[in-house]
Amino acid sequence: MAIEKVKAYFRKYGMEEKIREFDVSSATVELAAEALHCEPQRIAKTLSFMVNGCGVLIVAAGDAKIDNKKYKAQFGTKAKMLSAEEVETIVGHAVGGVCPFAVNEGVEVYLDVSLKRFGTVFPACGSSNSAIELTIPELEKYSGHAGWIDVCKGYQ
Repeated sequence: MAIEKVKAYFRKYGMEEKIREFDVSSATVELAAEALHCEPQRIAKTLSFMVNGCGVLIVAAGDAKIDNKKYKAQFGTKAKMLSAEEVETIVGHAVGGVCPFAVNEGVEVYLDVSLKRFGTVFPACGSSNSAIELTIPELEKYSGHAGWIDVCKGYQ
């Protein structure tokens, strides 16, 4: 299970105990915010795309939406989200639990600037009922991100 991969990943940093598992689903921004008793925008959703034959993850604020014009300017191609089947195969996590931790080799992670307005955010941890609270510097460190990008709208 992907959550076990994520737990093993965080265990290397002594952070495994920070992972929270819920008795309810946290598979969507709304459900995660409810489970965590926080604002939906603080959920760090991880969106999965295909760019030039490679998997790309974009971690964005819960209230942000992909801006197609900005996306094309950033990646040189139209935004094409992965199907549910492709996500699990390419990324290594199922939809509802996709996160930027312990992903398959070759998958690039980017952080969207929509996250920078928060002290802490809550990304999933590989299952549809898990999350971890991280500061932005911790998210940068543990996501192994390839960089900060600005490809979202609707959160300003």
